Amino acid sequence: MESTFIIIIAIILFIFIMAGIKQVMQYEQGIKFTLGKYSGDVTPGLNLVVPFFQSYQKVDTRVKTVDVPKQDCITKDNVSVNVDAVTYYYVFDVKKAILDVEDFYYAISQLSQTTMRDVVGEVTLDELLTKRDQISDKIQTIIDRASDEWGLKVGRVELKHIELPNDMKRIMAREAEAEREKRGIIIKSQGEIEAAKNLAYAAKMMAQAPGAMQLRTLQTINDIAPEASQKLIFFPTEFTNMFGGRK
Repeated sequence: MESTFIIIIAIILFIFIMAGIKQVMQYEQGIKFTLGKYSGDVTPGLNLVVPFFQSYQKVDTRVKTVDVPKQDCITKDNVSVNVDAVTYYYVFDVKKAILDVEDFYYAISQLSQTTMRDVVGEVTLDELLTKRDQISDKIQTIIDRASDEWGLKVGRVELKHIELPNDMKRIMAREAEAEREKRGIIIKSQGEIEAAKNLAYAAKMMAQAPGAMQLRTLQTINDIAPEASQKLIFFPTEFTNMFGGRK
């Protein structure tokens, strides 16, 4: 009878100990509570938590992403745009993340949304489109500074998409088309200037070389009359000069 009682006690004690052994993964950390009060840290591996008297809570310390949904933002020059982003962060102080904030994931998401709207409101549309990296860095700095008290470290913030109003898209398309036409006209005029310079230089050289003008005339006639059926009548310059001299 006594041995049976000892066996039962041993079995209960074994179950009690096994129930108190908690496994924590390498990428996790946590804290332990004794009668509701913080009493220590929980590290990766096996940890003993006394049932009924102690409890524990753990968090994933790997890098996480928060998708910031599209926000209707007003730029500094009063243009309405929809902007979304993604925030990368991780937990560096488990005690703060558990004790100082109720839900750090929700908190970092809301902080990212409000900060993005505020920063976008401080820049013009052109700056928003051309300086996305600088704006992302500024958002990351503000969020990281504010989330330090929650035990969170914000590594990077990326603006994913900037959606413009339809009328603004049409205006920008017309501006781009006008700019392309402007560049085309400038390139064409520059080509005409270079061609005029070359023609003037060629005419100067022909004027200094005897017979060069006649050769150029023959080449031009050959170009404008490539077919044998066509007939052209021309007078050499010497023939016209003869009549001019007789007069």
